[in-house]
Amino acid sequence: MLRAMTQIAGPNEAATPDGGRIGVLLVNLGTPDATDAASVRRYLREFLTDPRVIENQGLMWKLVLNLIILPRRPRAKGRDYEKIWNRDRNESPLKTITRAQSEKLRAALPASLMVDWGMRYGNPSLANRIEAMAKAGCERILVMPLYPQYAAATSATVCDAAFAALARLRDQPALRVAPSYYDDPVYIEALASSIESELARLPFRPDLLLASFHGIPKSYAEDGDPYPGHCAETVRLLRERLKLGEDRLQLTFQSRFGKAEWLQPYTDKTVEALAKGGVRNLAVVTPGFAADCLETLEEIAVENAHIFKSNGGENFAAIPCLNESAGGMKVIETVVRRELQGWL
Repeated sequence: MLRAMTQIAGPNEAATPDGGRIGVLLVNLGTPDATDAASVRRYLREFLTDPRVIENQGLMWKLVLNLIILPRRPRAKGRDYEKIWNRDRNESPLKTITRAQSEKLRAALPASLMVDWGMRYGNPSLANRIEAMAKAGCERILVMPLYPQYAAATSATVCDAAFAALARLRDQPALRVAPSYYDDPVYIEALASSIESELARLPFRPDLLLASFHGIPKSYAEDGDPYPGHCAETVRLLRERLKLGEDRLQLTFQSRFGKAEWLQPYTDKTVEALAKGGVRNLAVVTPGFAADCLETLEEIAVENAHIFKSNGGENFAAIPCLNESAGGMKVIETVVRRELQGWL
């Protein structure tokens, strides 16, 4: 119905009542500009000095970051990025996919809307794109963080950066931030349909599925972060839609670092235990990622596949994220059109 209304409205349907433009900005986490140690170090420094990501930015963390992590970690992470790098475009897959999502969204929305994309860390920066939209005459901007489940370390830090960008502008556009969509029926259906389609293509039948989400420190959840509840609800709804019990679709958390306890069960430990326990065929889906990236293409598809097979497993599949697929774009477009109501 909303699509039909915007088509009838004519060429100026994306203007505000006083004639200003409306902008839509897709935002994902970020990526280094290249795989060399210097580029990865620059990216990690920006990421790991964000107090939303590492809440305790005290002296001890600064020493660990500057004396251990930044001197040693970038070279190893650069090698991981090398395994998945888009060599045709000389960029990470996350950047390639986010750009494609933006282009497809632009084609689906009224032509007078300005649609763009940016990264919270790295380039193109969120602040740069907001400033560009303001200069292009956007008086209203909808920011959509591409995080289905809310976490302070992801969704909230997008808000922090967006409003910090506005703070530098004298003539500020109005700003809306799309909420998380962890339980949206369109999102759940897109995930379920994608899983069904990918499983049908496999040459083996998985004994069970893991739904692996990026982890956060357990203390963040204890302090009130709703993220684990959002992840659990996504998986509950997926089980309901796919008609799978808890034993057939299990929730795990990946990507932890440091000595603190993170959300459990851990993906890598679960994969190892399943293989040792006799599971021979395993598939992993990553519902918390709107686009494939290092954490899905390398950590899951390479590292966890190795863990599984080296502990007795035989067949392993990493199911792609929704990316710019028809189902994935339907999710993004649905959220954007809903949040634009009252502006169009």
